[in-house]
Amino acid sequence: MRPIHIIGVPLDLGGGRRGVDMGPSAFRIAGLDTRIATLGAAVVDRGDLVVPIQETKAAGDPRKRYVREIARVCQRLYQIALATLEKDALPIILGGDHSLAAGSVAASAEHARRQDRTVGLIWVDAHGDMNTPATSASGNVHGMPLAALLGAEPAELAGIGGFAPKVRPESTVIIGLRNLDAPEKGRVRESGVHVLTMKDIDRLGIAACAERAVEIASAGTAGIHVSFDLDACDPAVAPGVGTPVRGGLDYREAHMVMETVADSGRLIALDLVEVNPILDVRNSTARLGTELALSALGQDIL
Repeated sequence: MRPIHIIGVPLDLGGGRRGVDMGPSAFRIAGLDTRIATLGAAVVDRGDLVVPIQETKAAGDPRKRYVREIARVCQRLYQIALATLEKDALPIILGGDHSLAAGSVAASAEHARRQDRTVGLIWVDAHGDMNTPATSASGNVHGMPLAALLGAEPAELAGIGGFAPKVRPESTVIIGLRNLDAPEKGRVRESGVHVLTMKDIDRLGIAACAERAVEIASAGTAGIHVSFDLDACDPAVAPGVGTPVRGGLDYREAHMVMETVADSGRLIALDLVEVNPILDVRNSTARLGTELALSALGQDIL
């Protein structure tokens, strides 16, 4: 197994609800590093990136609040995650809100570019995260990272690493989708990304959907970056998230997604984001995220 580097990103500037900045600590309390080590991997905890405190900064443009500060954090994450990949280690990025993916996925994309290839992306999320400053009703940037990775807005995030777009729509899959803003629906439809909604999962079954997602993200790519927002899971199993939506993945469905990724052998990076300990029950959401990471890394029952 490749070495694992844990990178904490206590970022809560992208959302409207405080608390996800404590997510990386919650994962560490859940014993993420020691549990990964039991799989036989060498684990390095790179600590947490320095993130500005919201009260010390002006929100700036109300259509993309705190975007300059978020972009600086994402640029630093890009550098650290890329250095990790260049050492042939696998970065696990702990959030923090989902806007951090503008940096983590950019690192995976640049690593693939250096091989003259592209990266596949599996975006596990209740939300599309494809709003732009022009379509967002809230101006919360954690609803915009996938738009930045696929296109040009918000420009501060799209420009990280000096190239755009970071991912191709034909190699991008959203799984678990069940909550979209009205203006965002058109953007998702027109984007060309593959979408497996909760309705699809109900109809087709989670195994077929997970296998389809891995097949799409693997085809012709250097590997798969999985960006897993814990709000993809139903609040019954993941209560401690920033924007819970009923009707999500249950415990076994979430694990099936990660187990299918592990079986493919194509995982190159993993984000675990939007854990909010303030809203959690006995750290159950961070413990679930820890277990999902183990599944993604190939922990077997036998």
